[in-house]
Amino acid sequence: MVTHSHALGIDFGTSNSAAAYLRDGMPRLVEMAPGQTTLPTTFFFDYETRQTLMGEPANQALLNGEDGRFMRALKRVLGTTLMHEKRQVLNQRVTCVEIIARFLAQIKTRAEADAGLTFDRAVSGRPVVFHGVDDPREEQAEADLKACYLAAGFKEVEFVPEPEAAAIASGTLEQMGEIGLIVDIGGGTSDFSLFRSGADGIEILANHGVRIGGTDFDRTINIDRVMPLLGKGTQLRKVLGPGETPMPNAIFNDLATWEKIPFLYTARNRRAVEELARLAYEPEKLNRLVSVLEDELGHELAFAVERGKIAANSGDEQSRIVLEQIERDLAAPLPTAALAPILDAHAQALRIGAQETLARAGLEIAQVNRVIYVGGSSLMSIVSDTMKVQFPDAQHSFTEVFTAVTNGLALASARR
Repeated sequence: MVTHSHALGIDFGTSNSAAAYLRDGMPRLVEMAPGQTTLPTTFFFDYETRQTLMGEPANQALLNGEDGRFMRALKRVLGTTLMHEKRQVLNQRVTCVEIIARFLAQIKTRAEADAGLTFDRAVSGRPVVFHGVDDPREEQAEADLKACYLAAGFKEVEFVPEPEAAAIASGTLEQMGEIGLIVDIGGGTSDFSLFRSGADGIEILANHGVRIGGTDFDRTINIDRVMPLLGKGTQLRKVLGPGETPMPNAIFNDLATWEKIPFLYTARNRRAVEELARLAYEPEKLNRLVSVLEDELGHELAFAVERGKIAANSGDEQSRIVLEQIERDLAAPLPTAALAPILDAHAQALRIGAQETLARAGLEIAQVNRVIYVGGSSLMSIVSDTMKVQFPDAQHSFTEVFTAVTNGLALASARR
């Protein structure tokens, strides 16, 4: 029989992942690299060495300009047909299930080395929704993730909603009977969980989630600020006859979407964009797009947007998205004041998500005593600003935003 000490809590995230297990009744985070308890959920398939790099080495290989294929945000592919399509990667044809399984196996190996135990059971976090409420892909997404864990060598897999895990990790509130709202903003989803503290611990009152996360913030900023420099919104001459037609948006939308970038680098797309550049009234912009596809710079652009977002969120009114990998001195201004209007639609979706959670619990705004923020993207000021307007009388606090879910999963393993 598998004992609780052999259960590993894993927070497989869109952008970063972490794992923890119980030692003497307390969560112990697994060290993924010296001094690091989180692991970037990234992959780099090095064409020269034929190696598969994961985490920070994968990020560095991309930024160093190594020849290879980079992947990130594969969690957002769960439940879609892309999960099971075989693609040529180095010397093999593999599916996304197999790629994610390798990543989870790496976490399992590091945890077992750290603990001196064999972990046969995974207690995995899962977003309240992968794609959306009542989306037909929901059941398939969980089945896909379970298949990844089993392929990684785990014998059993149990799922706990990520905000519920964060609520468990938060412990009881200062006074019995207080009601708290966990706001968990990850890389790909935003989850809400209302709970009440009591003598028996945490009682979950309602869960709800929306498919919005940090990668969506990046995508929206990318489309608004960077893609116009590559030709978005420009006009093309018609192939036959007079007149003009707008530049299609599809390629810009995909180029700004982390999980879709690797699938854009095809000969067909390159030929199509070269033809559009010949028809463009502003060919210098389309030629930048040609270079991005030819040199496979999509992820470099996405990282540049992420860095610009972080700088703008820190209050830097002079922040810019530096794009010198495309063209010398090319940059897109992104002052702090620009973030709120660019991300307003996401802020409204978060507000509605919180309202729906309240409705599911049958509670009023005034009954929420505390709002607790979890997840790296909860550090975006637009998140806390939106929630403070929604819950003006509640206490707002940040916990261990990157590892609270992981700690809660380790604690949850003892209850099962």
